[in-house]
Amino acid sequence: MNKNDSIGHPERILFVTGRLAEFSLREVLEKLAPQVGFEYEVAVLNVQVAALLHVPLIRRRLQVPESIDWVMLPGMCKGDLQELTDHFGVRFERGPKDHFDLPEFFGQANRPPRDLSGFDIEILAEINHAPLLSDEEILRQADLYRNSGADLIDVGCIPGESWSRAGEVVRLLVEAGHRVSIDSFDQAEVEAAVNNGAELILSCNYSNLDWVSRLGTEVVAIPDLPEDFDSLHRIVDQLLQSNTPFRIDPILEPIGYGFGASLERYYRARREFPDFEIMMGIGNLTELTEVDTAGMNLVLAALCQELRIKSVLATEVINWARTAVTEFDHARRLVKYAIENKTLPKHIHYQLVMLRAPKLKQLGAEALQNLASQIRDPNYRIFAEENEIHVMNRDGYWKGTDPYELFDQFQAVVSKSLDASHAFYLGYEMCKAVTALTLGKQYQQDQPLSWGFLTQEEVSAQERRQEERKGPQCGPR
Repeated sequence: MNKNDSIGHPERILFVTGRLAEFSLREVLEKLAPQVGFEYEVAVLNVQVAALLHVPLIRRRLQVPESIDWVMLPGMCKGDLQELTDHFGVRFERGPKDHFDLPEFFGQANRPPRDLSGFDIEILAEINHAPLLSDEEILRQADLYRNSGADLIDVGCIPGESWSRAGEVVRLLVEAGHRVSIDSFDQAEVEAAVNNGAELILSCNYSNLDWVSRLGTEVVAIPDLPEDFDSLHRIVDQLLQSNTPFRIDPILEPIGYGFGASLERYYRARREFPDFEIMMGIGNLTELTEVDTAGMNLVLAALCQELRIKSVLATEVINWARTAVTEFDHARRLVKYAIENKTLPKHIHYQLVMLRAPKLKQLGAEALQNLASQIRDPNYRIFAEENEIHVMNRDGYWKGTDPYELFDQFQAVVSKSLDASHAFYLGYEMCKAVTALTLGKQYQQDQPLSWGFLTQEEVSAQERRQEERKGPQCGPR
């Protein structure tokens, strides 16, 4: 693609898109055009999603300025582009399916990373049932939460019991450099915690309003019953009269117990308390819904960002929520960036794409066959494509869904049996390939599968052989 015409002027390209992608497309083109050396205009047709564009619609609605050399359409645009070329008198081409791949399309694949250092939402991470833990366990869990992104450690007490060491443990955490809140309705626990450095009390309603409002410490105001929003108004009025600092929490309810109505209460709280801080306890959803939590955390972070909810209470009690704090940390940064930059929260970073892959890059059947025909050495190449594992070396090309059967097949034709380490390597790699096929992940031999922020780096077989200086490599050259 020439970036200058025959008399030396930069090409002028018209990029066609839908309303949803306009802002981020312009952001990409603003940086890309000077790098590649073209000029551009953007035509936004009256559709939300660019993938819905098709040739008849474009022919009816598009106007092509006279100065345009050619027109780029989204890659998923349907229809015969020659019809548009004949109608408008300029060349039409399909670009990539996603405009974030335009740098690669124009040979500028290296895109600078997005700045995700900013966030607006504070994370309180609860140490659940702290009285049942040793001091060492409490400190270890607090450090883990802080390293996961928590801003404040919430010491969770046991309802109906009074813990004599609440103040002592809070002091221990404060001395270790943690900011601390106390989660209790017991007066002795709360007063001891506040006297030893707790800066926030969870929670305050009419059952403890009389004494908690005298402590001078910020409280989380909640309704007496989740559905009784009017009681929240009365509690706020009392806290204002006593000059008690507070934030409010209308209480997020679990699915099946008023979840939808509780979301509406957060919207109502923002309308009726426009200047007050709001908190959301997200554990009622993440802990009480049997599903992977990363997606829930992203949606909850987006809701909080849009409603200016500046703090959440997160927990990691049940196993499927064991990384909930880290997930919300990534989510709060992603949604802040997306909302501030008026762009969709995609193709910004992939740390929360954990189960599958953001994009699958596959060679295809023809390329795999060509590659197999050119191999002249005994090293095995393994691919995972088209719902099959593909194994090839100079002795043959085998493919199928059962790694045991594949192993028997290529073992039957090789001149020499595999040694134990080589057999282990091939089994390990085929196990990864099966996992990739099962989940829709990208598989690349000798590379770790990507699990988002949970990805573990691994030393390849080739690197191990080089370090050990033993025998030939068993991975690909």
